[in-house]
Amino acid sequence: METPENEIFRDSIGTVNKDGKRNWVYPKKPSGPLYEKRKLVSYILLAFLFVSPFIKINGNQFLMFNVLERRFNIFGFPFWPQDFHLFVISMIIGVIFIILFTVGFGRIFCGWICPQTIFMEMVFRRIEYWIDGDRNKQIRLDKQKWNAEKIRKRLFKWSIFLFISFLISNIFLAYLIGSDKLLRYVSEGPADNLGTLFPLLIFTAVFYFIFAWFREQVCIIACPYGRLQGVLLDNKSIVVAYDHKRGEDENGRKKWRKNEDRKALGHGDCIDCFQCVHVCPTNIDIRNGTQLECVNCTACIDECDDIMEKVGLPKGLIRYASENEIEKKEKFKITNRMKGYIAVLIILTGILLGMLALRTDVDAKILRLPGQRYEYKDDNIVSNVFTYKLLNKTINDFDNVRFEIRGIKGTINVVAHENNQIIVPAEGFAEGTLFIELKKNLLKGDKNKLTIDIYNNEQLIETTEVNFLGPRSY
Repeated sequence: METPENEIFRDSIGTVNKDGKRNWVYPKKPSGPLYEKRKLVSYILLAFLFVSPFIKINGNQFLMFNVLERRFNIFGFPFWPQDFHLFVISMIIGVIFIILFTVGFGRIFCGWICPQTIFMEMVFRRIEYWIDGDRNKQIRLDKQKWNAEKIRKRLFKWSIFLFISFLISNIFLAYLIGSDKLLRYVSEGPADNLGTLFPLLIFTAVFYFIFAWFREQVCIIACPYGRLQGVLLDNKSIVVAYDHKRGEDENGRKKWRKNEDRKALGHGDCIDCFQCVHVCPTNIDIRNGTQLECVNCTACIDECDDIMEKVGLPKGLIRYASENEIEKKEKFKITNRMKGYIAVLIILTGILLGMLALRTDVDAKILRLPGQRYEYKDDNIVSNVFTYKLLNKTINDFDNVRFEIRGIKGTINVVAHENNQIIVPAEGFAEGTLFIELKKNLLKGDKNKLTIDIYNNEQLIETTEVNFLGPRSY
């Protein structure tokens, strides 16, 4: 089945030519009110990205994703391997929020918030505009021979790109291993930390490759989020859209002619100037409709509004709008589909908040020693041996930890600890062996459930339960 002529553009992507080779994109430098707003949002997010690893809340790094040690900090809350279920719920909430936002507002996340877009459009391309010039100058520079000017500009640009890539890699490393450890490695010097230096150089090479060469291909080819558009978007989703009803007549688009009364002639408002195509960072023609390459960056909106203003036509030919708004003049409203996502989001957020409220600063496990039953002692004493493991999730030492049996008179003896007092270091753990001894007359059968309270000084920090074995009653 052949593709209809007006849909042929969907058989290929704008960054690949007819021969299947890379079609290098030279986007025109964007300008306009939306671009200025994007710059403001981008620089706030960049500042947040670079500062977050060095912010501490109650001694915890604001954001950290230490995959190797399975330790995560999210907004100052530490998550240990024992809290992995909380981390998973947090990630699910984040994914559902992005899906909800996409259903309602398309790929606005890609254009305004995605780190790839921010770094590419607001850092690397702006450096390129500064050194190489705007679209036409970049094209001429690429085509000219390697003379002194071209070599100077290329070396200058590539050096800056490499330095920024190295800086991003260090920030990325601060999120992975912690800012304190990164600063210590920097002060010690690379020679003493070769095991960290080599991965850092690899990450630098990856970032340089992405931003100096691969560029928009990340959004078009590598990123799975763009592929979700076909599933998540519908005719009610707000996207960057071209108003074809207003822009074209029955014969298509007409070029601008000075002193021509376009309205009287029945022409649409699109003057076919191709400025929306030239400014697009993924090299698409937004007038063809929603495409997977579009990252909703709004550059075409600003450019089209500028052209409309110059020729005396109303702005908004390209704007944020849904297909139903353009076709049927329907205003945006929350659909049943969105209500379903909102309900799931509220439920999961409530569950997460409840689990966070119940979460303790200490994770305690007291388990009966495998293969050991009970032991009789003098004065009708029954003894069981247990192993314990205490994890301190805080940044403060627990210097006087002790165990007490709730509601029953008995003793707990911790092996190799004077006065049964244990020290659990900050963000560390303590483990060992303990004996629980009870009078036989306090036991009710061969299995008895005991509640063990764990104190640090006089503060109750955790409660757990154990099974205490005794002689069977007949």
